[in-house]
Amino acid sequence: MSGDRPTLPPVRLNSEAELARDALAAPLFTRAVRLARWAGPGTRVGAGGELADEQLPAAAAELGLGADEDGAALASEAWRLAVDTGLVDIEPADDDAEGRDGSGDGAADGEGSEGTAAPGENLALITSGSPQEILALWLDGLETVHADAIAPQFDDFADLVGDDGEIDFGKLEWDPDAESEFLDGVLGNLYLLTVTETGAQDAPVPLPALAASMIVPDDMGEPTDDVLEQVSEAMMRLDDQFSLLEPIGLVEYHPVDEALMAEEAENAEEHGGQGRPVDDEDVSRYGMVRLTPLGLYGIRARMLDAGVDAPAVGELADKDAGALLDALARFPEGAARAETVLWLDGREPGAAAAELLSAARGEDSG
Repeated sequence: MSGDRPTLPPVRLNSEAELARDALAAPLFTRAVRLARWAGPGTRVGAGGELADEQLPAAAAELGLGADEDGAALASEAWRLAVDTGLVDIEPADDDAEGRDGSGDGAADGEGSEGTAAPGENLALITSGSPQEILALWLDGLETVHADAIAPQFDDFADLVGDDGEIDFGKLEWDPDAESEFLDGVLGNLYLLTVTETGAQDAPVPLPALAASMIVPDDMGEPTDDVLEQVSEAMMRLDDQFSLLEPIGLVEYHPVDEALMAEEAENAEEHGGQGRPVDDEDVSRYGMVRLTPLGLYGIRARMLDAGVDAPAVGELADKDAGALLDALARFPEGAARAETVLWLDGREPGAAAAELLSAARGEDSG
């Protein structure tokens, strides 16, 4: 996430205990915990720690999912999160031993041998860890989902195989840094809209507006057809990405109505490439998204890691009056009021007033 943003307005975060409860309730995180508890010596995994194909139906059943392709995909996604967050430990197979005695699937077909899985050390944190430890696990999971969200998409894997039988990564036309920067920019804009008092706050944001915020130049009056096409493409990519980010609890997302997109395509064809104007009743059908309280926490944590100045209300409670007054000059009215209340809380009123007066006089005289 880029660190070149100016200082952001302070965000009002829920308590760590509330955020930890939200993290544990996130559907994808919940599924990962269930699979971690299900894992045992008989759980077979591939060389990369992924569940063996024959294990996916049982994993899906453990999660109460159907034994179809969707159930297997959800189980595989939850398993990967469990592995990446240390909820599951992977024990690789001893390939040398299997090769010497000629046993094992790897010896038979020349492919990597299967390993086994067991509940990981971090699984105990789910019931005995502090809110901070649970949130740290959730942030690790968020990184996994973020990586999935920026991963390349392709319709047919065979199209990526070159004449030599090897995967031709050049055919992906994928720039991971650019993809990450774009998604982080969108999430940053959504965060800014949420924390700005005149912004969206609890209101969901239309997906086209978020896509346009990254593509349409600020000084452009009427977007060109080329720019509108870029916005449309970005919107559909964001539709996929937010659908991945919702189960980890980052956002609440109302996806794009596929029927509407089909109508748009037909309309554009009938009118020489021009779709019909979007009216207020259609906006929600183009996708609506909002950050959850847990999402605010997660995006702020990523911003801080990137060096962005993203303050939170309450951080100044243990600072002196001079630091408080310096910060309040940059805060919106509501945040300044909340920060002041928290600063005064626990201080003797007379002493606090004297400290503030002294700090104010010091600024005036300097």
